[in-house]
Amino acid sequence: MPKISKVGQAMPSSPIRKLMPYAVSAQKVGKRIIHLNIGQPDIDSPEVSFKALKEDPRTIIEYSPSEGYESYREKLSAYYRRAGVDVNTEDVIITTGGSEALIFGLMSSMDPGDEVIIPEPFYANYNSFAHMAGLKVIPVTAVIEDGFSLPQMEDFEAVITSKTKAILICNPGNPTGKVYAPEAIDALAKLCLKNDLYLMSDEVYREFCYGDEVAGSVMNLKGLAQNAIMIDSVSKRFSMCGARVGAFVTKNAELRATVMKFAMARLSPPTLGQIASEAALLTPDSYFEEVRNRYVARRNFLVKGLNEIPHVLCPEPGGAFYAICRLPIDSGDKFCQWMLEEFDLDGDTVMMAPASGFYSTPGAGEDEVRLAYVLDIPVLEKAIACIRRALEIYPGRTT
Repeated sequence: MPKISKVGQAMPSSPIRKLMPYAVSAQKVGKRIIHLNIGQPDIDSPEVSFKALKEDPRTIIEYSPSEGYESYREKLSAYYRRAGVDVNTEDVIITTGGSEALIFGLMSSMDPGDEVIIPEPFYANYNSFAHMAGLKVIPVTAVIEDGFSLPQMEDFEAVITSKTKAILICNPGNPTGKVYAPEAIDALAKLCLKNDLYLMSDEVYREFCYGDEVAGSVMNLKGLAQNAIMIDSVSKRFSMCGARVGAFVTKNAELRATVMKFAMARLSPPTLGQIASEAALLTPDSYFEEVRNRYVARRNFLVKGLNEIPHVLCPEPGGAFYAICRLPIDSGDKFCQWMLEEFDLDGDTVMMAPASGFYSTPGAGEDEVRLAYVLDIPVLEKAIACIRRALEIYPGRTT
């Protein structure tokens, strides 16, 4: 029998999706699953996107240019500039989702064996993307007691080696919802300039900042033009996860030309997705105001409800639509599986993502879970009741 590659064998499973078989089994026995495990918003995608697809006159779904349609790149860069982000049309390469933008960026800026520093907990697929590129992830750990603030620069400096080529951040963050303080980002930029590193910033949640929080863009950092890489996507901004349209953005012409080689090799980003995404840019600001208000209400309800459960700690996220929660349990992986296999409250149970999969340090985040508050408050109320009751009877409770 032919063997599986070592790369394939070592490829990590998604902590977000690996529990799906247990969820399927739970549904088959009649349980109603409250899905807080994945960032799939329940917000309607913009009507203008569906209208554009229905009215598009083309009779052939052709290849688009490898860098994406010029009309879309022009309008997208104008959208960034209206938001105060310094981007021109030539800085933008359209990709098949933000995931492809990250993969192309990692493979264009680093060689196999190089190191990328990432503050953890981080989006679990960063591990997968780095593995695909042959890179080593070097974590710098943020802590829940501090609300997952960006670690001190001394912590970053301590792990920089001759193999370090980049620092990757997500702002606002997945899975923590943390919005990094501007002074912390400025310090990180200075560190990257000092050590001649790329600063890659995943900014797909930019529009989802709450209260006085503002997520500054890496593209606006002074003196960092040749080091700055912005990753973006329509998935969360317009609730269009299935469009699979993202963007790789940089003012570094040599790096951009290298990314274009990968872009040409995969031929083109999705034609229909770009049509929908270009039309979505016509969405009025009131759309985002309404969406933010809904997420703020959900966040406030969820965080308050969780922190009222004895021995539970859930910092208030400043953005995105995720929260990391520490529970009095032996293992997030075991607890999340047990919730699907062994538990229900009046037929309801909750699906969450074990937080250990968002850390690179072995053993970190074992008693934490990530919850996505992408459902309405009445459903979140049921979820909190389930978690409260489950913690009362879970056999692996620690306090």
